[in-house]
Amino acid sequence: MPNFLKDLKISEINKGASTGSKWYATSGTKIKSYSPVDGKPIATVSYCDRRTYDIVVEKAQAAFEEWRTWPAPKRGEIVRQIGNELRKNKTALGKLVSFEMGKSLQEGMGEVQEMIDICDFAVGLSRQLYGLSMHSERPGHRMYEQYHPLGIVGIISAFNFPVAVWSWNSMIAFVCGDVCIWKPSEKVSLCAVAAQQIIAKVFKENKVPEGVSNVVIGDVEVGKWLSSDERIPLISATGSVRMGKAVGAAVAARLGKSILELGGNNAIIVSKDADLDLALLGSLFGAVGTAGQRCTTTRRLIIHEDVYDTFKKKLVKAYKQLKIGNPLKEENHVGPLIDKDAVAMYLNALEEIKKEGGKMVIPGGVLTGKGYESGCYVQPCIAEVTPNMEIVKTETFAPILYLMKYKKTEEAIAIQNGVPQGLSSAMFTSNLREAEKFLGFAGSDCGIANINIGTSGAEIGGAFGGEKETGGGRESGSDAWKAYMRRQTNTINYSEDLPLAQGIEFHV
Repeated sequence: MPNFLKDLKISEINKGASTGSKWYATSGTKIKSYSPVDGKPIATVSYCDRRTYDIVVEKAQAAFEEWRTWPAPKRGEIVRQIGNELRKNKTALGKLVSFEMGKSLQEGMGEVQEMIDICDFAVGLSRQLYGLSMHSERPGHRMYEQYHPLGIVGIISAFNFPVAVWSWNSMIAFVCGDVCIWKPSEKVSLCAVAAQQIIAKVFKENKVPEGVSNVVIGDVEVGKWLSSDERIPLISATGSVRMGKAVGAAVAARLGKSILELGGNNAIIVSKDADLDLALLGSLFGAVGTAGQRCTTTRRLIIHEDVYDTFKKKLVKAYKQLKIGNPLKEENHVGPLIDKDAVAMYLNALEEIKKEGGKMVIPGGVLTGKGYESGCYVQPCIAEVTPNMEIVKTETFAPILYLMKYKKTEEAIAIQNGVPQGLSSAMFTSNLREAEKFLGFAGSDCGIANINIGTSGAEIGGAFGGEKETGGGRESGSDAWKAYMRRQTNTINYSEDLPLAQGIEFHV
């Protein structure tokens, strides 16, 4: 067993639910977590059953009654300590993320760093949960608004970021006074086990009530329980558009609240006025980072016809230098896809490209031989396409990059916006007017729009999320915290009269 698994005590846990320091044995299906790195099993976990799920929710409800009374700065102090504990475990947890999910070691470490960063952000936020004051039209009255904790926040996370997305939600929710129930992707459940054990240590030392941080491991059935549960006022779900529509409908049916972070089909526009070396680096990492399994992965390159051939040659040369292999080896740029189902979707997309008349610049395929025994390693590929192809409008979670030409800026923006998804977008240009046009009212319709940086690598200080089929939710920075609280408007009459609003007189 690798040392990082021993350090995180992964072998000691094979139960399906936790309310903090306590883990519950469940009658749910036992499953093995396999690493896409070598195709071998890592450890066994159990799915949460319905009886245990209800116990977890009841524990969370009870914990909320106490947790919400802790002053927000005191809750922030707990989160500060979580950040420090993550620093101590960064190497071990980063390696587990890389090993169980398949992303490169640098990206695994980077994901844990995101967790640390959001802890730092949340600590500051714990002293900045500001409301507004406003002037009343009635004399002797004071009006203001304040924010209160919502209650239980259900978090449904995807495999591609096994721990970071949970932390974006939970650390903000914790300082807001909420408690959390986390259903991680069953494909990376061991990462959730490790994160819960790290956080439980801090909670126990500070006598945080059992049930503030909870984990329920399982498949889509457990997600349905969360989405339909009237005891959970907010569901934050990350995943496919199909999953998001199901979750959104279930939550809306009970008039709950949801934050949906769904698919992305992100484009970079490369202007004739771009720094091509800068654009190359942004495009390369955006397209092949995490083996194309980020929601912010660059999937489309829209290149001005004047620089198209030059940029394509640079891109092909860079792709030929990529090192694909075991993500725990730092010299490798690209690791495996998460499993063989993902490989099948990748191969289907390649067939669709050919059927619709796309031209392969760098052909794809499954890699075989020594080091590729898991069957999950694929060749990042490049295809020349036209914007109207159906496959181009579809998100394929794999390293497939589409190249397209354009003549005018307005045409490029129209191509960028011409897909159902609206998460991240970018333009590389040294032309100020062109940049402002891209960021303006008639520009990118995405939740994220960048100039001279790629589509991936969002910082936690900004609100993260997208539009259209991406869901419209926002997580992480800026004022995204307001989604985890309920707003209340207050009016205090300190006069000796009771004047009515709008000058109404009511005589009795």
